[in-house]
Amino acid sequence: MTGERAPRPPGRPGRPARSPAGPAEARDSATAADDASAPRRPHADYTGGVYGSMLAASVIVGAGTLGSFPRLELVLLLLLTGVVFWIAHVHAHLFGARLAQRPPDRAVVRRVCREEWTIVKAAVPPAVAVGVGPVLGLGVQGGQWFALSVAVAGQVGWSVAAARQAGAPGRLLVLSALVNLVLGLVILASKLWLKH
Repeated sequence: MTGERAPRPPGRPGRPARSPAGPAEARDSATAADDASAPRRPHADYTGGVYGSMLAASVIVGAGTLGSFPRLELVLLLLLTGVVFWIAHVHAHLFGARLAQRPPDRAVVRRVCREEWTIVKAAVPPAVAVGVGPVLGLGVQGGQWFALSVAVAGQVGWSVAAARQAGAPGRLLVLSALVNLVLGLVILASKLWLKH
Protein backbone atom coordinates (compact mmCIF):
# COMPACT_ATOMS: atom_id res chain seq x y z
CA MET A 1 0.00 0.00 0.00
CA THR A 2 1.28 3.40 -0.89
CA GLY A 3 -1.03 5.31 1.40
CA GLU A 4 -2.97 6.94 -1.49
CA ARG A 5 -6.70 7.04 -1.28
CA ALA A 6 -8.81 5.32 -3.87
CA PRO A 7 -10.77 7.82 -5.98
CA ARG A 8 -14.31 8.38 -4.77
CA PRO A 9 -17.12 7.31 -7.03
CA PRO A 10 -18.81 10.27 -8.80
CA GLY A 11 -22.04 9.82 -6.89
CA ARG A 12 -24.13 7.36 -4.99
CA PRO A 13 -25.68 4.57 -6.99
CA GLY A 14 -28.96 5.70 -8.51
CA ARG A 15 -28.14 9.40 -8.07
CA PRO A 16 -26.46 11.62 -10.66
CA ALA A 17 -23.12 13.16 -9.82
CA ARG A 18 -23.31 16.76 -8.67
CA SER A 19 -21.89 19.38 -10.97
CA PRO A 20 -19.38 21.73 -9.38
CA ALA A 21 -20.88 24.53 -11.46
CA GLY A 22 -23.24 26.98 -9.84
CA PRO A 23 -26.74 27.94 -11.07
CA ALA A 24 -25.43 30.47 -13.65
CA GLU A 25 -23.04 27.98 -15.19
CA ALA A 26 -25.75 25.30 -15.26
CA ARG A 27 -28.09 27.75 -17.02
CA ASP A 28 -25.37 28.64 -19.57
CA SER A 29 -24.67 24.98 -20.26
CA ALA A 30 -28.42 24.32 -20.67
CA THR A 31 -28.60 27.20 -23.19
CA ALA A 32 -25.60 25.80 -25.05
CA ALA A 33 -27.24 22.37 -25.10
CA ASP A 34 -30.45 23.94 -26.43
CA ASP A 35 -28.50 25.74 -29.17
CA ALA A 36 -26.69 22.52 -30.02
CA SER A 37 -29.95 20.58 -30.25
CA ALA A 38 -31.54 23.16 -32.56
CA PRO A 39 -30.74 22.43 -36.18
CA ARG A 40 -28.17 25.05 -37.12
CA ARG A 41 -28.18 26.10 -40.73
CA PRO A 42 -24.91 27.34 -42.18
CA HIS A 43 -24.95 30.92 -43.49
CA ALA A 44 -28.30 31.95 -44.98
CA ASP A 45 -31.16 29.54 -45.37
CA TYR A 46 -32.17 29.70 -49.02
CA THR A 47 -35.06 27.26 -48.67
CA GLY A 48 -37.08 30.08 -47.10
CA GLY A 49 -36.46 32.02 -50.30
CA VAL A 50 -37.98 29.22 -52.38
CA TYR A 51 -41.03 29.22 -50.14
CA GLY A 52 -41.23 33.03 -50.10
CA SER A 53 -41.03 33.25 -53.91
CA MET A 54 -43.75 30.65 -54.33
CA LEU A 55 -45.85 32.51 -51.78
CA ALA A 56 -45.34 35.80 -53.66
CA ALA A 57 -46.35 34.17 -56.95
CA SER A 58 -49.49 32.77 -55.31
CA VAL A 59 -50.37 36.19 -53.89
CA ILE A 60 -50.05 37.76 -57.35
CA VAL A 61 -52.28 35.08 -58.88
CA GLY A 62 -54.84 35.41 -56.10
CA ALA A 63 -54.83 39.22 -56.06
CA GLY A 64 -57.16 39.53 -59.05
CA THR A 65 -58.57 43.03 -59.28
CA LEU A 66 -57.55 45.42 -56.57
CA GLY A 67 -58.97 48.79 -55.46
CA SER A 68 -58.24 52.35 -56.54
CA PHE A 69 -54.45 52.00 -56.31
CA PRO A 70 -53.83 48.48 -57.61
CA ARG A 71 -50.03 48.73 -57.86
CA LEU A 72 -49.55 50.15 -54.38
CA GLU A 73 -52.03 47.67 -52.91
CA LEU A 74 -50.28 44.71 -54.57
CA VAL A 75 -46.85 45.91 -53.37
CA LEU A 76 -48.17 46.19 -49.81
CA LEU A 77 -49.97 42.84 -50.08
CA LEU A 78 -46.77 41.11 -51.21
CA LEU A 79 -44.62 42.63 -48.47
CA LEU A 80 -47.16 42.20 -45.67
CA THR A 81 -47.86 38.60 -46.65
CA GLY A 82 -44.12 37.89 -46.57
CA VAL A 83 -43.81 39.44 -43.11
CA VAL A 84 -46.86 37.59 -41.75
CA PHE A 85 -45.57 34.23 -43.03
CA TRP A 86 -42.09 35.02 -41.65
CA ILE A 87 -43.63 35.62 -38.21
CA ALA A 88 -45.62 32.38 -38.54
CA HIS A 89 -42.48 30.40 -39.43
CA VAL A 90 -40.50 31.93 -36.56
CA HIS A 91 -43.34 31.18 -34.15
CA ALA A 92 -43.65 27.60 -35.36
CA HIS A 93 -39.91 27.04 -35.12
CA LEU A 94 -39.55 28.57 -31.65
CA PHE A 95 -42.72 27.35 -29.99
CA GLY A 96 -43.13 23.89 -31.45
CA ALA A 97 -41.17 21.17 -29.72
CA ARG A 98 -38.81 23.69 -28.13
CA LEU A 99 -41.46 25.23 -25.84
CA ALA A 100 -42.22 21.82 -24.36
CA GLN A 101 -38.60 21.63 -23.14
CA ARG A 102 -37.82 25.22 -22.11
CA PRO A 103 -38.47 28.75 -23.31
CA PRO A 104 -35.96 29.99 -25.93
CA ASP A 105 -33.54 32.75 -24.98
CA ARG A 106 -32.88 35.96 -26.92
CA ALA A 107 -29.93 34.55 -28.85
CA VAL A 108 -32.02 31.65 -30.17
CA VAL A 109 -34.90 33.99 -31.07
CA ARG A 110 -32.53 36.31 -32.98
CA ARG A 111 -30.94 33.38 -34.81
CA VAL A 112 -34.30 31.90 -35.88
CA CYS A 113 -35.59 35.33 -36.99
CA ARG A 114 -32.44 35.81 -39.08
CA GLU A 115 -32.65 32.33 -40.62
CA GLU A 116 -36.31 32.70 -41.62
CA TRP A 117 -35.88 36.28 -42.99
CA THR A 118 -35.35 34.98 -46.54
CA ILE A 119 -39.14 34.51 -46.74
CA VAL A 120 -39.49 38.30 -46.61
CA LYS A 121 -36.47 38.89 -48.86
CA ALA A 122 -38.05 36.72 -51.55
CA ALA A 123 -41.15 38.98 -51.61
CA VAL A 124 -39.11 42.12 -52.33
CA PRO A 125 -38.15 41.55 -56.03
CA PRO A 126 -41.76 40.85 -57.14
CA ALA A 127 -42.92 43.89 -55.15
CA VAL A 128 -40.25 46.02 -56.84
CA ALA A 129 -41.32 44.60 -60.22
CA VAL A 130 -44.88 45.77 -59.57
CA GLY A 131 -43.57 49.20 -58.55
CA VAL A 132 -41.39 49.72 -61.65
CA GLY A 133 -44.12 48.52 -64.03
CA PRO A 134 -45.15 52.07 -65.02
CA VAL A 135 -41.52 53.01 -65.72
CA LEU A 136 -41.36 50.08 -68.16
CA GLY A 137 -44.63 51.15 -69.78
CA LEU A 138 -46.61 48.24 -68.31
CA GLY A 139 -50.25 48.50 -67.35
CA VAL A 140 -51.61 46.92 -64.18
CA GLN A 141 -52.04 43.50 -65.79
CA GLY A 142 -48.64 43.71 -67.48
CA GLY A 143 -47.06 44.66 -64.15
CA GLN A 144 -48.66 41.65 -62.50
CA TRP A 145 -47.33 39.31 -65.19
CA PHE A 146 -43.88 40.88 -64.88
CA ALA A 147 -43.95 40.46 -61.07
CA LEU A 148 -45.15 36.88 -61.45
CA SER A 149 -42.25 36.13 -63.82
CA VAL A 150 -39.82 37.68 -61.34
CA ALA A 151 -41.28 35.55 -58.52
CA VAL A 152 -40.93 32.34 -60.56
CA ALA A 153 -37.35 33.26 -61.56
CA GLY A 154 -36.62 33.94 -57.89
CA GLN A 155 -38.08 30.58 -56.91
CA VAL A 156 -35.76 28.81 -59.35
CA GLY A 157 -32.76 30.89 -58.24
CA TRP A 158 -33.38 30.30 -54.52
CA SER A 159 -33.79 26.56 -55.13
CA VAL A 160 -30.45 26.36 -56.93
CA ALA A 161 -28.79 28.36 -54.13
CA ALA A 162 -30.33 26.04 -51.51
CA ALA A 163 -29.17 22.93 -53.37
CA ARG A 164 -25.67 24.38 -53.80
CA GLN A 165 -25.52 25.26 -50.11
CA ALA A 166 -26.46 21.68 -49.27
CA GLY A 167 -23.53 20.48 -51.39
CA ALA A 168 -25.70 18.84 -54.04
CA PRO A 169 -23.93 17.61 -57.19
CA GLY A 170 -24.52 19.35 -60.54
CA ARG A 171 -27.28 17.03 -61.73
CA LEU A 172 -29.27 17.66 -58.53
CA LEU A 173 -28.83 21.42 -58.99
CA VAL A 174 -30.36 21.08 -62.45
CA LEU A 175 -33.14 18.81 -61.13
CA SER A 176 -33.94 21.29 -58.35
CA ALA A 177 -34.13 24.13 -60.87
CA LEU A 178 -36.38 22.10 -63.19
CA VAL A 179 -38.75 21.03 -60.42
CA ASN A 180 -39.14 24.62 -59.24
CA LEU A 181 -39.53 25.87 -62.80
CA VAL A 182 -42.37 23.38 -63.34
CA LEU A 183 -44.00 24.47 -60.08
CA GLY A 184 -43.67 28.09 -61.18
CA LEU A 185 -45.19 27.30 -64.57
CA VAL A 186 -48.10 25.62 -62.80
CA ILE A 187 -48.67 28.89 -60.91
CA LEU A 188 -48.44 30.86 -64.19
CA ALA A 189 -50.89 28.46 -65.84
CA SER A 190 -53.30 28.85 -62.93
CA LYS A 191 -53.32 32.62 -63.50
CA LEU A 192 -54.17 32.06 -67.17
CA TRP A 193 -56.86 29.54 -66.23
CA LEU A 194 -58.41 31.78 -63.56
CA LYS A 195 -58.45 34.72 -65.96
CA HIS A 196 -60.68 32.84 -68.45
